Amino acid sequence: MPQVPAQESPVALTRRARRMYRELHARYPYAHCELDFQTPLQLLVATVLSAQTTDVMVNTVTPRLFAAYPTAADLASADREAMETILKPTGFFRAKTSSVINLSAAIVERYHGEVPGRLKDLVTLPGVGRKTANVVLGNAFGVPGITVDTHFGRLVRRFGWTGEEDPVKVEAAVGALILRKDWTMLSHVVIFHGRRTCHARRPACGACPVARLCPAYGDGETDPVKAAALLRFELSPTYAGKPVSPPPGPLPARVR
Repeated sequence: MPQVPAQESPVALTRRARRMYRELHARYPYAHCELDFQTPLQLLVATVLSAQTTDVMVNTVTPRLFAAYPTAADLASADREAMETILKPTGFFRAKTSSVINLSAAIVERYHGEVPGRLKDLVTLPGVGRKTANVVLGNAFGVPGITVDTHFGRLVRRFGWTGEEDPVKVEAAVGALILRKDWTMLSHVVIFHGRRTCHARRPACGACPVARLCPAYGDGETDPVKAAALLRFELSPTYAGKPVSPPPGPLPARVR
């Protein structure tokens, strides 16, 4: 039977959201930031570069970038054409070069070359919004933050956690449901799920660990075998040695 009532109380929504988080964490216990970095500066720059491209592509470019320009001062004073050559594979390389140079110059001028560890400071830097700031805070400084990227926003609306479209409102709504200490890992597991299972066009509903708790169940492929073929993640068709299909038991024809 469906476990998502037509009219859900705030308490019931909170309980369901937290259970979904636990189930997703069990599916992706290894979820993490997929941008390679060693310092807050590297993560900040890599996050800026990730716009309109993949993390995989950014990870192929940043080793060369940071070898040539290891500090914020180096990035700020970089030769524009040389940096453009390095960043060209990421797309929009001229605009990204300007962003990296301007961002780095601001870090040098305002924060003595060190990336600040507070949200209110990070969002004053050119090109840094709440999403980028939360990525850096959660992964480089250990400060809990919710990263509302395209995958995260799409999934939490699909989950029925919020109907908001504005990323700031999405962040606030989801933050009210999930314990603050879990915000960073929540971001990771939801983004992992969006990239690997709950695809935008054809979600793999029949191989989803939170199918019984999701009001959008049935929007995608519900046959377990066909759904498993849609999975795009590291240990498909198993994870941690376990089948990727949902827990035993009949799924509802459609959860609404």
